[in-house]
Amino acid sequence: MTGMNLAQRLQGAGLATLLALVLSVSGVANQPAQAAEISTVEIAESALSTSCLDYKVIGICMWLTCTAWGCYTESSIKVTHYIPELVVSSYQRTGENPWPAVRMMAQPNNLSQAGGTSTDRHSNNHETLRFKNVDAIGHPALATFQSDWGGFLCKSRGKPMLPYFLSTLDPAAWRSNIPESGYPQALTPGVRELGQPGDLWGNIYPRGGFINQNNDYKAGAVAAQRVADIVTRTGQPHVYNPLLSHHDEGYWPPDPVKEGDRSTHRWQPSPPKGGQLRGLAGSWADGHLPGPARWQRG
Repeated sequence: MTGMNLAQRLQGAGLATLLALVLSVSGVANQPAQAAEISTVEIAESALSTSCLDYKVIGICMWLTCTAWGCYTESSIKVTHYIPELVVSSYQRTGENPWPAVRMMAQPNNLSQAGGTSTDRHSNNHETLRFKNVDAIGHPALATFQSDWGGFLCKSRGKPMLPYFLSTLDPAAWRSNIPESGYPQALTPGVRELGQPGDLWGNIYPRGGFINQNNDYKAGAVAAQRVADIVTRTGQPHVYNPLLSHHDEGYWPPDPVKEGDRSTHRWQPSPPKGGQLRGLAGSWADGHLPGPARWQRG
């Protein structure tokens, strides 16, 4: 599997991807572990709210048709909205996706085991090197968008519950950063970074599971952004199913996902029940990713 695009693009007139982020955050090692899970129903319901879809009528299209008997025009409204296309889960322990319905898809194997930080964490230990497993699954709410609803909704070409990326099946690239550790984007400071001056969350490249970040919540967000970047492009050196969208008559999909560009995607946070969010500050505590992209995983 090698390939391209993630959540679906602009349809009907304009379409952008709504990414549901299921983020499992590590706690302190000397406290009892607490199971954190989220159900398929909860994920689907959270993405179908009007605030998530951000539905707008932005214009009108005029269509000129000419035949041997003359020409005539037809009109249609032009709409733009987000479509919930992917659920991206970012979590520590291999095989413990907080979404039980897809947990069996990403079980440990001979090349993908363990996970977490490089040492056991304690309250006085500020570990910066972290590892995250990430799974990108077709959003369960996509079934709603398999039809264009008479032209009033953009039709998604994504497949609900289809695995687009499972980090356990991409061990060489995800765990060893081969070959992206040698890419110019990975070697050049200030290129392809998530965050802003004074609040840098991490680098997009190399697009693997290791992140230098002492905030576990931000580390999970960076890992999720990397996977969204992978699956919305073709020909990437990873094992994945590309989420493809192509321009068509009356359909203008967005460009591949890029950090900070809300015209390509939007994140919807879906924290698992029982999960604890620790050490948050600034814009992150407000529930937003740096830049225009919303922290949402649908």
